[in-house]
Amino acid sequence: MMRVCWCRATAVVALILRVASIVDGFCPSSFKSSSFICKLESSQYVPRTSSTGLNMMFDQLSSAITNVAKALGPKQRITEDSIKPALRDVRRALLDADVNIGVADTLIDGVKKRTLGEEVMKGVTADQQFVKAMYDELLDIMGGSSATTKEPGQAAPAATLVTGTSDDPAVILLAGLQGAGKTTAAGKLALFLKEREVDYDAVAAMDGTETSQMLASRMPKRKRKVLLAAADVYRPAAIKQLEILGKTINVDVFSLGTEADPVDIAVQAVEKAKAEGYDTVVVDTAGRQVIDDALMNELKRIKEAVNPGETLLVVDAMTGQEAASLTASFDSAVGISGAILTKLDGDSRGGAAVSVRGVSGKPIVFVGTGERTEDLEPFYPDRMASRILGMGDVISLVEKAAAEVSDEEAKMMQQKVLEAKFDFDDFMKQSSLVSKMGSLAGVAKMIPGMGGNIDANQMRAAEKRLKKSEAMINSMTKKERANPDLLITDRTARSRLRRITNGSGSELDDGQKFMSEFQRMRTMMSRMQKQMGGPEGAADPAQPALEAAGAGVPDMPGMGNRASRRAAKKKKKSGRGFGGGFG
Repeated sequence: MMRVCWCRATAVVALILRVASIVDGFCPSSFKSSSFICKLESSQYVPRTSSTGLNMMFDQLSSAITNVAKALGPKQRITEDSIKPALRDVRRALLDADVNIGVADTLIDGVKKRTLGEEVMKGVTADQQFVKAMYDELLDIMGGSSATTKEPGQAAPAATLVTGTSDDPAVILLAGLQGAGKTTAAGKLALFLKEREVDYDAVAAMDGTETSQMLASRMPKRKRKVLLAAADVYRPAAIKQLEILGKTINVDVFSLGTEADPVDIAVQAVEKAKAEGYDTVVVDTAGRQVIDDALMNELKRIKEAVNPGETLLVVDAMTGQEAASLTASFDSAVGISGAILTKLDGDSRGGAAVSVRGVSGKPIVFVGTGERTEDLEPFYPDRMASRILGMGDVISLVEKAAAEVSDEEAKMMQQKVLEAKFDFDDFMKQSSLVSKMGSLAGVAKMIPGMGGNIDANQMRAAEKRLKKSEAMINSMTKKERANPDLLITDRTARSRLRRITNGSGSELDDGQKFMSEFQRMRTMMSRMQKQMGGPEGAADPAQPALEAAGAGVPDMPGMGNRASRRAAKKKKKSGRGFGGGFG
């Protein structure tokens, strides 16, 4: 497992508990995991069928695979009779998720070869071994390699882009149908190359031990000087849109207006890049409603004129398996090097991510995960396979948090968690962090055990409750925000809470529930702190934090020994407790 600093891991675990605490019916203490699968204690939570209305991918597929794994039971040998119903259900789930039928059959055949007649390995169950086979097959189909020894989350992206110099700039040509999001993708790609692209040449020159413990967000960046070329002269306002995007991300845009030939625009953009020291040119080309000869001929002429190092096809994830067929058609006609899958946060069924490489043979290079210009990520097959199987994506969660939380903020959070001084100001910071990282649903999907176990109604209720909580905190005084006990155990708690709920337009019952949720989250953090021990007492302090997040700890409910829990319970009974503040 990739390791990160103790203080940052503490902040991420606090974030996980923060999200889990506001999802009604989902208890963070119900996490359970193994090397290959993370699942919930059925006695504590009954999984629900997730809804595509949650605006996340693979819910149905993840739910089906989880149910199939449970149905295998504690078998010691996987036979054809035992696996046949499972494979039939998985195939149906793949087709329902709009995976290409050829890819689905290939995946099923691969899983069958990996599992049939195999003895269940010592230390794992049949369902875990089945999910491992599914993981390996998904990894191979999406462009990864199950033959490598790297653990999930440590592998490199599916593909990296060609690099250039100021004398010989790299040219990246974007193609695709109209409406796929090419112009927006051009702006997102330019920002990524400018600020967040990892310099793997510099990483290769570093010590291997050092890089194995480093998050991608902390690795050296290439920091390219990018020039955008507006070669879509047909769609109304396409050039203006790119210019606005360029201004927003502080990247120069080259255009010659709508009357110029797109080939001339691309050629002169490259000449400008050479003259002014740009090392990368991203060319935004025109799209059509359907593939036609005019579109293909124009792309061919641009390619011949500027000889791009990369030709990336921008495809809409919401088109499902049609995205894979489209990729194959473009590759056959003009030749492409990879694909950018946009709108991966949409409400489609997600077959495109699984199908593109299997049908076209071309890798997915980037995925669009939101509407902001920052919402473009390299495609990691291992992380996507983990999310499809409902195992979450802890590494991406840590990287997103690391990009938003400074080292100083992480150390302050660590200190507060260790001293059990987490207050309402910290609560608001966590809410702000979730907003910066994307939607609440998007963050929840990265948490092991939550994917496929929360539905749209739960998420809407959680978001509504979160807004109420923020309104109540905004109605508190500075002293109350810094000292939560004034609203929990103090004798003035009830009158204070009545004033706060009146000021925020809430009911007193809402305020009491919020206090209960807040106290429960603080208790979980305190227990986790005792489990981890702290930076002085652990040889590898970051590891237990990530494991507690769902990456390897056997059972979170066991945090702290039985004697300490009983003592705490007795102390709570003998003291004033929560109820004393409202008496």
